[in-house]
Amino acid sequence: MAPSELKILSNYLLVPAQLPAVISLQEFTSLFPRSLQSSPHIRSLYRDVQSQRNALVDSVAAEIESEVKKGKVQRRTVIKERRLAQLDEQDDEIEIERMLFGAASNTQSSRHSINSILPELEGAIAEVENELQRLGEEEASLVASVRQTVGGMSDLRYGRLANSHLREQVLEGLADLKATCDGKN
Repeated sequence: MAPSELKILSNYLLVPAQLPAVISLQEFTSLFPRSLQSSPHIRSLYRDVQSQRNALVDSVAAEIESEVKKGKVQRRTVIKERRLAQLDEQDDEIEIERMLFGAASNTQSSRHSINSILPELEGAIAEVENELQRLGEEEASLVASVRQTVGGMSDLRYGRLANSHLREQVLEGLADLKATCDGKN
C-alpha cells in the first residue's frame, strides 16, 4: 500500500527534526571552549534549545494535520463536482436523445430489434476490450516509470549513484553554464 500524505510528511519533516537527531548533548558541549564545557548552564541551554525545537516540531505537526484535513476536503469536493458534472452530462444526453428520437426514445425497443442490437453490442464489447488493453499497456508503462523513479531516489538517499561520472558531468555542466553567463555579461 502506498504511504499516505501524513506518513510521507511526518517521515521527512518530523522524524529527523528532533534536536538529539541533529546534535547530541555531548556534541553540543564540545562546541564550547574547554573551560566552559563542565558548566551546568550548557545542559540547561541545550534543554532550552531542545524545547524550542520541540515547539517548532509540534507546530509543523499541527500544520501537517491541517494540510491532511484540507486534502480530504479537496478530495470530497472534487468527487462531488465530478458527480454533478456526470449528472449534467447525462441530462444533456437525454435531452439530445429526446430531440433526435422524440418522446418515445425512453425505450430501446423503439430503435432496435434483437437482430439490430447484437452487432452494436459486439462492437461496443470490442471497443471496451481495446480500451482495456490500451489502459493495461499504459498502466505497465507508468508502473515501470514509477519503479525507475523510486530506484533513482533510493540511490540518492543512500549515496549510491548508477552513473559514477555524474559528479564530473555536473561540474562540467556548471562550468559551461558559468562560461555562457560570463560571455553574455
